[in-house]
Amino acid sequence: MNLESNKNNVNSNTSKNKLGDRFSSAIFYLSILFFIIGFNFSDVMVGNWYQQFLPNLNGRAISDICFIDSVNGWAVTPYTTQNDSVLIIRTTNRGDNWFIQFIGTAQFPGMNKIKFINTNTGYCCGAYLFNGSTQLVKTTNSGINWFSLNTPDPFFEIDDMQIISEDTIYLAVSSPSSGGVFFTSNGGVNWVRQVTPPGLNPDHIYMYNSRIGFAGQFTGAPRLLKTTNSGMNWFSLNDTGFTDMYFTDSLTGWMSMGWMKKTTNGGLNWERQIIPEGLNINTGISTFSNINKDTIWAVGGYKFYPGNGIRGILYHTTNQGVNWLYQVPDTSFHLPTYYYPRFINKLTGWAYSTGIGGIHTTNGGDTNFLLPVKSISSEIPKEFKLEQNYPNPFNPETIIRFQINRFSDVRLMVYDIQGKQVTELVNQRYSTGVYEVNFNGSNYSSGVYFYSLYIDGKILSTKKMLLVK
Repeated sequence: MNLESNKNNVNSNTSKNKLGDRFSSAIFYLSILFFIIGFNFSDVMVGNWYQQFLPNLNGRAISDICFIDSVNGWAVTPYTTQNDSVLIIRTTNRGDNWFIQFIGTAQFPGMNKIKFINTNTGYCCGAYLFNGSTQLVKTTNSGINWFSLNTPDPFFEIDDMQIISEDTIYLAVSSPSSGGVFFTSNGGVNWVRQVTPPGLNPDHIYMYNSRIGFAGQFTGAPRLLKTTNSGMNWFSLNDTGFTDMYFTDSLTGWMSMGWMKKTTNGGLNWERQIIPEGLNINTGISTFSNINKDTIWAVGGYKFYPGNGIRGILYHTTNQGVNWLYQVPDTSFHLPTYYYPRFINKLTGWAYSTGIGGIHTTNGGDTNFLLPVKSISSEIPKEFKLEQNYPNPFNPETIIRFQINRFSDVRLMVYDIQGKQVTELVNQRYSTGVYEVNFNGSNYSSGVYFYSLYIDGKILSTKKMLLVK
């Protein structure tokens, strides 16, 4: 059947700047005076994300989005009603403009996933459970035309798919009675059910390569399976299902399921990573995008601003998730949550919502990354105050506490001995109270650092701390 279309690293190495014990107190205080006078503490926030909008989808959301390079992308809408039809939209200018490339029929009602393996060849899977629906379609001309592929069963919905090549495809089907993992090595002409109920009714599948892969059931009774021989055999792992997964090699990988976990032994064991949580933050990672083995962007959480609603946040790590920071994109239109992070390199990426639009960067996102701030007390302090960090000296973590006695714009910055900015711990507007924030020095060299508190743009106090490794 032929279905025709009708249309940051802010890390600063200071290994050469160690301050030995032989420094006298006079030299130390002179360095503070030189630091305060000689360096400009101001750091203007640069909005490196900019807004993008989807076309009129008549109230539909999008269920998935993909980019094959820096300019070409596609998105697809899910099933809504039996009288509805799928929309496939496309951009050829990096998401600045989207157009409806394809409108489905009653037999093509909605899709869950869209994947392209090159600019010409792409696949969609999904469809609602009714007779005659199209569950798996393919294009070989960049989405202008789509044709249906044979599927294992015409009466189930395909939740997820993994495209290894044009001939090799894996499907995840969560149907209680007819679900499982399905495999084809001839482009869908024939299918083999590799896992059958009650073994697993997976809603997600991830294949690292043609041999190694994982199938997971996130809903219901969460389970996780792995194969090392192209699905001929699957064995259970002692962990839950997943909403997203990525491996950088056969041993090292991450999976999300509201939180983030990492494995270094091929999925046999998973360790939960600490992601930002704290004041007015609703924490959660649903999907993520690896740039390389160290750098990951993730979405799913949001921050509540009293009187101003909620804004979606982006999680970010540059050390494999040992430390996670977050940022609130500095854009004029505040999206409440992001669902689809897509990065093709360290500078070029997108983060989209379900039906409004998204944001795009060509220079690696905003420069400001934040750590969560914990509220200690809501009592009104008598004065503004920056306290000494504790413990001090520290290795690798320390806590910095500050207090404010009126609603203020608060910034807390960390600098090295040369006055270069190491990181920004706080950049928010806070009500009166006492707060504390954690500083992790795992990525920094031993030595003296300074931290400064700014209230409404003016420096209040600067203190020193000593990292000893």
